[in-house]
Amino acid sequence: MKVAVIGAGVIGISTAYELAAQGHQVSVFERNGAAAEECSFSNTGVASASYAAPWAKPGMISQMLSHLWQRDTPLRLKHPSMAEWHWLWQLRKACNGTTFVRNRQSMLRLAEYSSLRMRTLTDTLNLEHERSTGFMVLLRTEREVKLMQPSLQVLRDAGLGFKTLNSEEARAVEPALNPETTLAQAVYFPEDEVGNCRQFTSLLKNEAESLGTIFHFNASVRPLSRAQPKTIRTAANEMGEKFDAVVVCAGLASAQLVRPLGLRIPLAAVHGYAISAAVREPLDAPRSGVMDEQYKVAISRLGQRVRVSGGSEIGGHASRHDAASIQTLYRVLDNWFPGAARTQDSVQVWKGARPMLPDGPPIIGASGVSGVWLNLGHGASGWTLACGSARAVADSINGKSPDIDLQGLGLERLHLQP
Repeated sequence: MKVAVIGAGVIGISTAYELAAQGHQVSVFERNGAAAEECSFSNTGVASASYAAPWAKPGMISQMLSHLWQRDTPLRLKHPSMAEWHWLWQLRKACNGTTFVRNRQSMLRLAEYSSLRMRTLTDTLNLEHERSTGFMVLLRTEREVKLMQPSLQVLRDAGLGFKTLNSEEARAVEPALNPETTLAQAVYFPEDEVGNCRQFTSLLKNEAESLGTIFHFNASVRPLSRAQPKTIRTAANEMGEKFDAVVVCAGLASAQLVRPLGLRIPLAAVHGYAISAAVREPLDAPRSGVMDEQYKVAISRLGQRVRVSGGSEIGGHASRHDAASIQTLYRVLDNWFPGAARTQDSVQVWKGARPMLPDGPPIIGASGVSGVWLNLGHGASGWTLACGSARAVADSINGKSPDIDLQGLGLERLHLQP
């Protein structure tokens, strides 16, 4: 089949590769000048099946409200629009125990499958990108330990391996952790990993090209037409190019692309920040990756650099940086790994819009419109979920049953079929 993939982030590139590997003639359309220029450019680097979880969970709203006026808050509201307030209202409705457990299980199922697929691709294709194994969640207080228990129970029920560590045991895993910073407990996931998403995406793009995939960069796709949903147009008045199937993987822009098809997908831009700096002293830097649960800040070791990522901003704009959010990243880094990075020079500061659905899981699979497929809404877990989502969509397009159950990951859960 002749298939168009819209978007060249890690989701789109993974999808293009899987389709090309199954023998399809694939064309990728990307509005930027290169692959992995938006969310895939400078994300946390954490690929953790264990930590992939919905925002919408019991107690989330009270946590959000309690954080709003803190200096180092993990969430900031920047004059949200009416659509964004509505999105927050939808999130609130999904914050019940039953919905959380169901969505957590769906994301965990996909994340485990995706982790396996990513390792298979990395090994079989010799994709040599910066990566290290092990990921640890740092819990500063007993209250955080208590709040973590429902998520850990889901992991136990799924048979997923993890270890709860006291402060001494945690510092044995990450010796550079500051001994003066209070640590009540850590949750260690030895099978998870930290990796360079942008490098991986670029290498997989090359593999897709070797299989015949054609890339169209600086090509902004027009919203799909209800009359001709499988025709790709990059200008208002052109006839366009016809395909047998179209896969929408365009991040936040996906909602606008499919709106003429009668789909109202509630995607919101949850902006996040990252700073990347060269390692100052290897013995003072993390070996792999950690997550500060209180501030929702990840600190990852990517080769000879340290990346600090976090902050969730609703209502902001990608071109406007919030100084307080960036300072939080520096403070958390200094709190856990003082002196680890050269933060006085050549620091890369990044802000990106993570496309998130209010209940948490992405939408992967059929759109309800013949020939149009969806692979979108992965939020902060895009790097974790990319390879599994791509393979499941490619198998579905190819008429095969995916290797995982896609229940809870389709459009039907939002009652949005046209």
